[in-house]
Amino acid sequence: METMKKLTIEYPLSTKSPKIVWDMISNAAGLQKWLADTVTEDNDTMTFTWGHPWTERDTKQSKILEVAKYDHIRMLWDYHEDTPEAFWEMRIVGSDLTGQLSLLITDFAADDDEESDLRGIWDDNLERLHRVSGL
Repeated sequence: METMKKLTIEYPLSTKSPKIVWDMISNAAGLQKWLADTVTEDNDTMTFTWGHPWTERDTKQSKILEVAKYDHIRMLWDYHEDTPEAFWEMRIVGSDLTGQLSLLITDFAADDDEESDLRGIWDDNLERLHRVSGL
């Protein structure tokens, strides 16, 4: 069994409303605005598709492991079923001092190259989140 490297990225948000952030990270409609071109939800599984029907598409499924409303959602990609500790999570964290919120991303990479790729993907995703929602 391969050991995965934990990756934690914190993104400051420009809102003090956990509900607004929660609506963007906790359901298919919110995630489809910034994380993938198409997101569907069926019970405890979300299906993410990148690309359009007339182009090459990439589809991945993620099982929802844990949900705490206005706090975090934890999922596991289908290709990580053999390494269940390699979940990915989006957590809303607030500063006690300022009240500002951040989105704390936890993901796992197999090696340094994959870690670099994942950081780039999350940076792009969070830029898209900011663009479409102002967060």
